[in-house]
Amino acid sequence: MFELKPITDDAIPRALEKAERYRLLNEPGEAESICLDVLRIDPENQMALVVLLLAVTDQFEGFAVDVSRAQAVLGRLQGEYERAYYAGIIGERRAKAQLKKGGPGSGYVAYDGFREAMTFYEKAEALRPPGNDDAILRWNACARVLMDHPSIRPGPEERVEHPLE
Repeated sequence: MFELKPITDDAIPRALEKAERYRLLNEPGEAESICLDVLRIDPENQMALVVLLLAVTDQFEGFAVDVSRAQAVLGRLQGEYERAYYAGIIGERRAKAQLKKGGPGSGYVAYDGFREAMTFYEKAEALRPPGNDDAILRWNACARVLMDHPSIRPGPEERVEHPLE
């Protein structure tokens, strides 16, 4: 239908600044579009991948965004720390979206999401570069949500009755 127009290499830094600004303005779709334009000409651009992943996860609460889109971007990140940290971001944001959505069992599902995120943050903490405590900050934020909201808890264990012999 339409052929997308490519941007130039020289425009990448400005485009990424603009993508960040759109995220801050709560317009993740615009940020996502810009990142896709950057990645068309520089497929391995790590900053564009990170901003894209964040823009996709920004949309978890408002739209029916498939988490596999964020996970596909995650797989393209190069560093082990980055993959662990942003896997935590995906889990945490998915848990928050589940809470906002509500419904039966949402507290149980959100609990599992927060605990999964915390596991990834612990992995990232072990891999973090000196002076980078971002994973600790995110882990603490998840822990505070769980401590402050007792309705977010593990689901009941399923009881299996074994027949008497």
